[in-house]
Amino acid sequence: MPPHRSAGDLVAEFATAKAESVAAKEPRSLILASDTLIDCDGVALGKPCGLTEARSMLKDLAGRAHLVKTAVTGLCPDRGFHRTEISTAVVWMKPFDERIHEHYLATEDSLGKAGAYSIQGPGAELIERLEGDFTTVVGFPLRVVARLLEQGGLPVPVDLDTIYQSRPYGTWLRFSVD
Repeated sequence: MPPHRSAGDLVAEFATAKAESVAAKEPRSLILASDTLIDCDGVALGKPCGLTEARSMLKDLAGRAHLVKTAVTGLCPDRGFHRTEISTAVVWMKPFDERIHEHYLATEDSLGKAGAYSIQGPGAELIERLEGDFTTVVGFPLRVVARLLEQGGLPVPVDLDTIYQSRPYGTWLRFSVD
């Protein structure tokens, strides 16, 4: 992570860069891209480089709260549409328990995940509670995605309230609805 840059600024920049890389090849298409980072005491955490870094990240996050920031960029160059929104949720991690953490790390689920965990998988066992949108923590905040699709001229063919009420991810049922 570049030092002295906020997680919010970085995540917006990363989502925009992803969208721009696709839009360069598909300028008439409406592109959606997202990125997720963790903000822990003003320090941006991305994906760990390996299990050693994942272990360190999880130990630092244990027993406290942090922010999960997911940016979504909607981009269609031919229509002059370019918007980025950031959704933020607060996650409280359970206290550190070496046995539970090592068991989780052995699954290698922590690799490729911002902050070294995923709420939609076995990493949910590390989470005490969540304030905000579960789908923000997953990395694709559905309400933001729907808003950007509609602003970009595409109707959303599903009822988001029904999705949020049914909470189709297995681990979503453990956490309150936004």
